[in-house]
Amino acid sequence: MANEEKLSFMSHLDELRKRLIRCCLAVGIGFGVCYYFSETLYLDYLADPLLKALPAGSTLIATSLIEPFMTYLKIGLIGGILLALPFIFYQFWKFVAPGLYQTEKKWVIPFVLSSSLLFMGGAFFGYQLVFPAAFKFLMRYSNAKLQILPKMSEYFSLTINLLLAFGISFELPIIIFFLAKIGVVTADFLKRKRKYFIVLAFVIAAIITPTVDPVSQTMMAVPLIILYEIGILLARWVGKQKAKKEEEKSAEAEA
Repeated sequence: MANEEKLSFMSHLDELRKRLIRCCLAVGIGFGVCYYFSETLYLDYLADPLLKALPAGSTLIATSLIEPFMTYLKIGLIGGILLALPFIFYQFWKFVAPGLYQTEKKWVIPFVLSSSLLFMGGAFFGYQLVFPAAFKFLMRYSNAKLQILPKMSEYFSLTINLLLAFGISFELPIIIFFLAKIGVVTADFLKRKRKYFIVLAFVIAAIITPTVDPVSQTMMAVPLIILYEIGILLARWVGKQKAKKEEEKSAEAEA
């Protein structure tokens, strides 16, 4: 029995190793593609909101010889991971699927798709709406006596952290859905806590957004509040599904 368990453990470990190697190869291929276009990705896309906000004639700067190379290297790596994400999700699914119940398997694909779309939607929202307003506000401090010279590496770190924060924040409906599934929260509970979340949303917006500009903070807080309301609707649907199953069980028991 012990030998069988050991063999089973080793086979799972070997399977995990194979999946991880495939994921690393996919990231490597994605890295090669993204690094080849890293300059275009950085200057024409990632830095575009800041470059549009800079005064005429101003540019990003690099204060060391290796700064552009290291920044483009990071772009290649992060871009490679993002390109490989569908394949990574697929490998993860193939690894865990044999151990899942049929009822659990049906939630995996909707979960992966919805969480990916929400994350990308959050990042796009930050990039497209918040970044231009925030950088325009910050550049108001530049004048004849004070010239702002943003470093390309610092800007890269700032924007990547912000995009991650926006993406994770937009996962709120998914988080609420699974908390409702396991019985941690209910729609009534979330409705009672709505006023506290509205305050929390503005606190989160103040932390995430790079400025003290109330417009930028409101632009971040309002979507969070809307996502919270969507979460309440999902929690209500989960509650109805649970109640329906309990009624069916009761009917079967009586029969």
